[in-house]
Amino acid sequence: MPKYWEVNDMERKNIIIKEIRNGLILDNVHDFNAKHIFECGQCFRWRPEADGSYTGVAFGKVINVKSDEVNKRVQLINTNIQDFNEIWFDYFDLGRDYGEIKKKLSEDPVLKVAIQYGEGIRILKQEPWEMLISYIISANNRIPMIARSIGLLSEMYGQPIEYNGEIFYTFPTPEELSEAELCDIQKCKAGFRCKYIAQAINMVLDGTIDLDYIKNLDADSARKELLKVPGVGVKVADCIMLFSMEKYDTYPVDVWIKRVTEHFYLHEDVPMKSIHEFAREKFGGLAGFAQEYLFYYAREMKIGSGKGELQ
Repeated sequence: MPKYWEVNDMERKNIIIKEIRNGLILDNVHDFNAKHIFECGQCFRWRPEADGSYTGVAFGKVINVKSDEVNKRVQLINTNIQDFNEIWFDYFDLGRDYGEIKKKLSEDPVLKVAIQYGEGIRILKQEPWEMLISYIISANNRIPMIARSIGLLSEMYGQPIEYNGEIFYTFPTPEELSEAELCDIQKCKAGFRCKYIAQAINMVLDGTIDLDYIKNLDADSARKELLKVPGVGVKVADCIMLFSMEKYDTYPVDVWIKRVTEHFYLHEDVPMKSIHEFAREKFGGLAGFAQEYLFYYAREMKIGSGKGELQ
């Protein structure tokens, strides 16, 4: 017989959980769209499947996720209630009321439209170490190439996990990478970024960089610490903070965010510092959420490329 749980305290938003073969069905889950979550630029280890689901590796686990926004249902395959409580509830940020966030941000007419395009986005709570290396690899790089390099690094040094007749690999820990020479790391095809990966590994292993300590700092202090790592600029630092350190007042600025911010708000080409100052004043503690909705909208509509306009 299937088991049912109702997670109905104030934090957990009345989610009803049903145990199924090799997984869980979550009912009454609002503001959750797998495509929006996994294709909004915040993660690189999730791939789309033919049935509309996504399979990915996180926290040493392989999981398949499928969402049904109409029925407010999420299906998680290759997991159990213990992993849901210990990993996935937090990973998918299920304790946060995104409806309230969207309501607040929709007071701005640009964001009101942008949210319609990515209304099911949730900011994942990912592992800081994985985000540090992933976003070093991301600098001046394209998503397919980023995903390839992360995948190769994981195959070489991570642990294998079998799922559905296929082998996946965990993201390697600093300890698993401790014996890797630069020539070994170069096999992940990350180009000039490989030397930065090697330096980051050494800095974490020798304690020069303590990611747990950094996570507990305020955003400005955390950014300052992350910028000590070669290959980490302001944008990379802000991505690491937003996607793994819960610094939701950060506003990572890439080419799309620069375009959309200038296009709709500033109406001129301005320095990066001016964009950050604008976002801090305009969006405050919700800047990171605003950034994700704007990024998804700008990319989908090609805002600032001469092809997109506010609909």
